[in-house]
Amino acid sequence: MDATFFEIAFVIGVIGAIIALLFAFLQSRKVMGFGEGTDRMKKLAASIREGAGAYLKRQFRVVGIVYIIIIAILAVLAVLGHVSPFIPFAFLSGGVFSQLSAYIGMRIATRANVRTAQASGESLNQGLKVAFASGTVLSFTVVGLSILDVSVWFLLLRFVFNLEPYAIAENMVMFGVGVAVFALFARVGGGIFTKAADVGADLVGKVEAGIPEDDPRNPATIADNVGDNVGDVAGMGADLYESYIKSMHAGIALGYAAFIGTDFSMVWAAMFLPVALAVVGMLASLLGTFLIRTRENATQAQLLGTLRKGTYTASIVAVAAFAPVTWFVMRDMSASVPATWWGLYISIVTGVVAGVLIAYFTEYYTSTHYKPTKDLAESTKTGAATLVIAGIALGMKSTIAPIIIIVAAIVASFLASGGVFDTTYASYGINFSFGLYGIGLAAVGMLSTLGITLATDAYGPVADNAGGIAEMSHMPPEVRDRTDALDSLGNTTAATGKGFAVGSAALTSLALLVSYINIATRHVADAGGYLVSEYLPEANMTRYVPTPDFPGLNLSLNNPSVLIGVFLGAMLVFAFAALTMGAVQRAAQSIVEEVRRQFREIKGIMEEKADPDYAACVDLCTKGALREMIAPTLLAVILPIITGMIFGVEGVVGFIGGATVVGFLVAVFMNNAGGAWDNAKKYIEGGALGGKGSDNHKAAVIGDTIGDPFKDTSGPSLNTMFKLVSTVSITIVSIVAAYSLF
Repeated sequence: MDATFFEIAFVIGVIGAIIALLFAFLQSRKVMGFGEGTDRMKKLAASIREGAGAYLKRQFRVVGIVYIIIIAILAVLAVLGHVSPFIPFAFLSGGVFSQLSAYIGMRIATRANVRTAQASGESLNQGLKVAFASGTVLSFTVVGLSILDVSVWFLLLRFVFNLEPYAIAENMVMFGVGVAVFALFARVGGGIFTKAADVGADLVGKVEAGIPEDDPRNPATIADNVGDNVGDVAGMGADLYESYIKSMHAGIALGYAAFIGTDFSMVWAAMFLPVALAVVGMLASLLGTFLIRTRENATQAQLLGTLRKGTYTASIVAVAAFAPVTWFVMRDMSASVPATWWGLYISIVTGVVAGVLIAYFTEYYTSTHYKPTKDLAESTKTGAATLVIAGIALGMKSTIAPIIIIVAAIVASFLASGGVFDTTYASYGINFSFGLYGIGLAAVGMLSTLGITLATDAYGPVADNAGGIAEMSHMPPEVRDRTDALDSLGNTTAATGKGFAVGSAALTSLALLVSYINIATRHVADAGGYLVSEYLPEANMTRYVPTPDFPGLNLSLNNPSVLIGVFLGAMLVFAFAALTMGAVQRAAQSIVEEVRRQFREIKGIMEEKADPDYAACVDLCTKGALREMIAPTLLAVILPIITGMIFGVEGVVGFIGGATVVGFLVAVFMNNAGGAWDNAKKYIEGGALGGKGSDNHKAAVIGDTIGDPFKDTSGPSLNTMFKLVSTVSITIVSIVAAYSLF
């Protein structure tokens, strides 16, 4: 097939994006068609909605100031020739699309919560239908805007600005900075807000005052419900938006790098394949959403089976469809190419399978249906200390399976796509490039069904809010039972969602790392005068290759710069986690003091003769989150720049590697330890080991409180941190290559 077909084929990405966004719009109309219930329910929902909207508006204002500063810096660098002139504009478009997806997702979530509570008054299936539909609005908005951003930018660069493939590939992989900056702000700020409110509400409400969760007498309960939206909807959406779009960026860049050295007639096809896979995965996800339904009085296992049916069906359909799509796009590869279309297909499937397995093992270590969490609950018999020790051990143990899965996925995708480990192999460099392309395709495959995977996660905060509204508006007990069932399911999907998010972040970051090495090699060669251009008349394109005497990059651990970078990257993980954990502690303390003050000074709260000042707690959380999110974000941006300017591109490679590997391990540990502590508490609240109010329950509440910032602030924020490190490093690679100290 004519190679120019695959240049134009990016229009398919635009069409796929429109389909995703249209489906999101129709789902939002579906949600808004359900009733809101009583005036009391409407008032509570309005308070949550106003608090979430006020937080997001103030966060956008802070992020906007940061954006103006960064765009100005990028514009100056562009004028000086150190970055592409398209980078400032792509920074803005990516950031705006990411913020738009977060805003749309949170807007529908804060309208679906009260409708879910009201629908749960009819049946469990109706409640599930509303909550899940709201989750699909976020997920398909994320998918649609991501594919649209990538496809439109490719078409602009190719057909408006007439850029050649090497320039498009390099620009694309640098286009994620705006997305990364907002994702980290959203994750860190949202995580601080939600856990400050949650910890404060639990410590004073449950532990000191002895009132139930979501009790309307607790001044922090509205802030807690607001936090569910800003942290678990807007934050998660921005995080996975970043992983999703960056997997396509890296896939495009690695496709160019693989084929430009062997079969340049296939360059456009290799660059188009990641977008084609994303569109197919979106359609498979759309199909899977129609399978989500349940029956009244369904058990937790049956509810979980319902969501699995949708997600597994989507994965199976996607895997089946990937074969003909990969064949069609890559079938004309020449004999000089070390890969085959079916080898590339195996690489893609490897990513899909790895995502499913990581989600399963996350569920195994955090769900009340399995032995680890039940054993953790048993440890409360001897107090909170043994519970904390057992939870830390569980979290550490839970890192084993994800690491093995990621390693297996890397090896399988690398070998299947033509890579070799033998460095003495005659065409090792070419084979290595194709192996890296296979890893990039595995990352795209893992994220391909994000449309339904993210929806099963994003529905959880809506169900949680619905339970709070049901409790605060004194709805019948059977309604609270239904919302509790949906909320409990949401806790499980939230844990598996975090596992999926960190797994996809690790694979995406690896793809970005190898993209960095490819781009850095070109820029170092250019800075040293070793780069030459070569025109390929049969393909009407130019490629840039180092001369034979170019010494290359020394990425051995014997190189002190690489080793120093590894240590600094690993250090960043713990410094970042410390800052975010400390931020939650400080913000939570302010909430504890405020709730105590209101109980002490507002007479009649406990007798429900006076209303608490909910807005005061929301305002405290907002101020604390916005203030505390600055330092961790700046650290993640500045430290790789300093490392590069001192130790060169080799130091940056080590830095990215250290931050990614250690960040992945610490994120899995924190997510799973926190999730297990949370569900151990819920297991006891379900009637086990003495139930609510028992000594075991009091110990479990302490464990859950410790785990809150683990699983909802520091752990998830690490995903976005090590992706941001990779993106910032790629963007400044030309400066580092030319001006580093060593």
